[in-house]
Amino acid sequence: MKAPRLILSVAVSLLASLPVFAAEPAKAASKVEVLFSKAPDQYVDVRDGFSASEKGQAANLDSLKQYLEQRGNDLIPAGQKLTVTLTEVDLAGDFESWRDFFMNDVRIVKDIYPPRIDLEFKLTDADGKVLKEGKRELRDLAFMMKLSIQRDDPFRHEKQLLNDWMRSEFKPAK
Repeated sequence: MKAPRLILSVAVSLLASLPVFAAEPAKAASKVEVLFSKAPDQYVDVRDGFSASEKGQAANLDSLKQYLEQRGNDLIPAGQKLTVTLTEVDLAGDFESWRDFFMNDVRIVKDIYPPRIDLEFKLTDADGKVLKEGKRELRDLAFMMKLSIQRDDPFRHEKQLLNDWMRSEFKPAK
């Protein structure tokens, strides 16, 4: 009878010696909500390869979503909420399957394949009153001429397009 009691007391003392982790503080509510108007495979081009995978396409859209949320949280004033719906996405570059079999999953970025993003947005205040809304067709035919320090980011052209739009659309009043 003493053995089960001994095991129980050892178990209790081991549990008591473990560090106690405080619950992670709740994240502040995001000021930006990003929605998609259709399934990933229905956009013009969010492919991750010549033979696109559903998971890869969703991950590509998720990268744009995360960027919009992060950048929007920096630009949108407290008490306001921005809802962005991506209605069309065409990533910069394309897959040129005619080049070589081993290049099927290499996105070739040239001037003739500019990034294109269509979106709808609504900016509201804390009471839900619409401050600004609209539809935008974002294009940058000179995207290859811009300098970028993020040369290893595969979405640098699309992020620059979104950043330019957000800075011009939501610039702080002086």
